[in-house]
Amino acid sequence: MKARTSAEVKTFRDIPNIGPAMEKDFVLLGIKTPAALAKQDPYKLYKKINTLTKTRVDPCVLDTYMAAIDFMNGARAEPWWKYTKERKQKYPKL
Repeated sequence: MKARTSAEVKTFRDIPNIGPAMEKDFVLLGIKTPAALAKQDPYKLYKKINTLTKTRVDPCVLDTYMAAIDFMNGARAEPWWKYTKERKQKYPKL
């Protein structure tokens, strides 16, 4: 069951929208705890995951990073695709 608030989060998978693949991303990115996500810039994480994996990761991953970071900063849980419009406005060249 997913956390309803960031205060309930104990593991990355407690965060809405986060499953095994995203958890692996966070570990690869060097993020050690879910609480550490609150201080992250989703776009910088996206650029870094592209560099680390030497691939162009689907931009929907950025949407998911945005959702997780917002949630860990106290926002209510939203599906990752809610962030697609915002991502396309902020980062139109992806």
